Amino acid sequence: MAKKVNITPLHDRVIVKAAAAEEKTAGGIIIPDTAKEKPQRGVVVAAGPGKKDEPVTVKTGDTVLYGKYAGTEIQIEGQEYLIMRESDILAIV
Repeated sequence: MAKKVNITPLHDRVIVKAAAAEEKTAGGIIIPDTAKEKPQRGVVVAAGPGKKDEPVTVKTGDTVLYGKYAGTEIQIEGQEYLIMRESDILAIV
């Protein structure tokens, strides 16, 4: 599980720690770095309070699926995170 960060996102924003990219296929073929796809799964590290009339439905620790190009990549204390709107999250796993 991702460690706690010292940042609180505003409004309906969520900070997600992306899962590691797949190293091998199901058949055992090793995927080189240049062919790896961007992960679409991650763990919510922090969530904002929500908009005035609708609270955020995800909470810290939830595993979520999001769009391939969703969010903005940020670096906090040497770790890579994505910050995105809650509407960019497709599902809670």
